Amino acid sequence: MLEAGNNSELPAIPGKRYFTIGEVSELCGVKPHVLRYWEQEFPQLKPVKRRGNRRYYQRQDVLVIRQIRSLLYEQGFTIGGARNRLQGDEARDDLTQAQQIVRQLRTELEEVLRILRR
Repeated sequence: MLEAGNNSELPAIPGKRYFTIGEVSELCGVKPHVLRYWEQEFPQLKPVKRRGNRRYYQRQDVLVIRQIRSLLYEQGFTIGGARNRLQGDEARDDLTQAQQIVRQLRTELEEVLRILRR
């Protein structure tokens, strides 16, 4: 399945609370200016803004951005179509986000196992 292959190339999300726009850009394979544009187009994206209007994204934001990226780049949705998909009932059952969460949990559990084996 092509989609899983592309998502698995994205790095695991570190166990941090907040991420800068540069970190999110690397974690999601999307340039910072694209992230700023998506903030205007997708109401789900609301990074915390601190001093100097610096953006800090949380883990859930990173998962939503990866979901948007998948809808636009891999599944061929338009911005409007992706927005509707995320706001619709399908969003709750969306397989893409569920797969990302499972993949992330697995990565974190493997890291815990490595630490315990030392």
